[in-house]
Amino acid sequence: MSFYDRLQTETAAERAQLLSQPLFAAALEGRVTVPLYIAFLTQAYHHVKHTVPLMMACGARLNDDREWMRRKITEYIEEEYGHHEWVLNDIAASGGDAELVRHGQPSFETEMMVAYAYDLIQRGNPAGFFGMVHVLEGTSTALATQAAGQIATALQLPKKAFSYLNSHGALDLEHVDFFCELVEQMTPRDQQAVIDAAKRFYRLYGAIFGELYQRHFGQETH
Repeated sequence: MSFYDRLQTETAAERAQLLSQPLFAAALEGRVTVPLYIAFLTQAYHHVKHTVPLMMACGARLNDDREWMRRKITEYIEEEYGHHEWVLNDIAASGGDAELVRHGQPSFETEMMVAYAYDLIQRGNPAGFFGMVHVLEGTSTALATQAAGQIATALQLPKKAFSYLNSHGALDLEHVDFFCELVEQMTPRDQQAVIDAAKRFYRLYGAIFGELYQRHFGQETH
């Protein structure tokens, strides 16, 4: 069994719990409103803007034995740089105030996920950061490929309002291959750190979707 397959297997329960969030069902059923879509993009902005800084922090914490990993991270940074601006562009195209979002504050749930990512890098094994990468890219691919069409149809917004969601689906399929290659080269210790972190990030990311659903539909979440 490849490590990626092991990662998928050992985090299956946490992934299933995330994907069972009622917000996913609402998206697939076309029950997303423009305010909810903007709220989703707002939280996306507040964690996506940390992707590159987190990668830089991770690279800085790696020892010389993991120089190969630092090189991979620099490639990843080139791919990810500027994606937070895509989110702001989509907010503006959807009728939202992009500058208000840029200078605003994330939800408690988003703040806690980002804070844990920085803490993991500084206090724990920095390789665990790739557990967050696995969760966010795997989930965004699933959401983008399965729900983007339904969301676009329901909202009747211009195509330029979906650049982040549409582009992320295609990009992250490539990133999954890159991710697989990277984690297969890790030591068993680093691989375990990825698994442990992924389990936590599934719960942290799920809390963001749960809060969005509760705020907009006013119902109990999972």
